[in-house]
Amino acid sequence: MEQVRSAIRLAAPPEAVERLHYGMPAFSYKGALVSYAAFKNHCSLFPMQASLLDDLGEEMKRYRSSKGTLQFPLDEPLPAALVRKIVEARVAANNRKHSG
Repeated sequence: MEQVRSAIRLAAPPEAVERLHYGMPAFSYKGALVSYAAFKNHCSLFPMQASLLDDLGEEMKRYRSSKGTLQFPLDEPLPAALVRKIVEARVAANNRKHSG
């Protein structure tokens, strides 16, 4: 779970805030950004925007477990580049939502 947190922190703007969202660790930046959680056999990433996973397509399929969740197996390396891509897309979406 610490690897997920670190990957998010690296991709998020410095002013992003860590907090709890629905009882899970999360990051906020101009609104909800992403949250994550650890389970027995995987870590989950919740990008707070299911359509983003649809837009990113094929690279998500290996990890996608439901409409708005990605599950990363604990016995495999974390796809940090994918986490970074998701966080950067969420930052851009939140920036668009709060501009002008």
